[in-house]
Amino acid sequence: MDYSGVVNKLIAKQLRGWDLAGRNYAALSQASVRVLQLGDSTIRLQYNPERRQSSAAAIDKKSLARRKCFLCSEHQPARQKAILWGSHYKIQVNPYPIFKRHLTIADMHHVPQHLSGRVGDMLSLARDLLDYVVFYNGPQSGASAPDHAHFQAGSKGEMPLCDEVLHATTHLLADSDEGFIGYVDELGRSLFTIETTTMRAAERYALRLLDLLPVPEGCDEPMVNVLCWWDTTDSVWRMVVFPRLKHRPACYGSGPGQWLVSPACAEMGGLWAIPEEKDFNSLTPEDIRAMYNELCMNRQDLNRVISSYNHHLEYL
Repeated sequence: MDYSGVVNKLIAKQLRGWDLAGRNYAALSQASVRVLQLGDSTIRLQYNPERRQSSAAAIDKKSLARRKCFLCSEHQPARQKAILWGSHYKIQVNPYPIFKRHLTIADMHHVPQHLSGRVGDMLSLARDLLDYVVFYNGPQSGASAPDHAHFQAGSKGEMPLCDEVLHATTHLLADSDEGFIGYVDELGRSLFTIETTTMRAAERYALRLLDLLPVPEGCDEPMVNVLCWWDTTDSVWRMVVFPRLKHRPACYGSGPGQWLVSPACAEMGGLWAIPEEKDFNSLTPEDIRAMYNELCMNRQDLNRVISSYNHHLEYL
């Protein structure tokens, strides 16, 4: 089933009947944009003051325990509506958008953010939401609600990297009649890319990669951001996995010489939502490159994963 039409009707109703969402989407449509060039990759800066809450979200255990979870139905505004997807997910309009159409897809139950056991759900969502890119922010990789399992989805065509990765040189790690997994190293940040004609192959490649990525001390899974979409032109699933080393850059903050940015999937995809006007006006390609270099897996660590992947294949 193509949920895009149903979801678009939900968005239209929410923008008419929910003041907060209507106001923020109207503001987004008028948002100032700056375009930077980072080598072969385009970076779109979007001045978006309403994203301050997400960028500045405290995700330590004490802060999470003190606040009410905004993804739990009992804590959401009465005007925030939902569409049931599958047996335990709800699709809702994100009232603080980065994209022209921005969705939150949360588990109906309050369980921790974790990708294990949900890769198939992500692939199915991408197949059902044909107009969207579905994405996952790990609990230490940009998620502002690490205590509640959820995906997000944004309208296709707004993250520059989704088009760039199709034309970049991909170094293959494994391939078959069903598709391939490889890595790309020419777009300013480390990433793995998966393209398959079957869900089975996509899930197999993704889970094997996640098994080989390092799990930092105190974490339950590798630090990753993941994009996933169904390419209607080529009839394939596409996934992009960004392995992370840190949650926020050392320059994070609102003081002199600092930026109030907490890069997650959208930023890894080349769309940077900037809540502070001074940051929006002053960020340079060099600043973006420095943050990517600090947050993303470096070449030495990437080579270890690549070597482990190839070694693992020898024993399959």
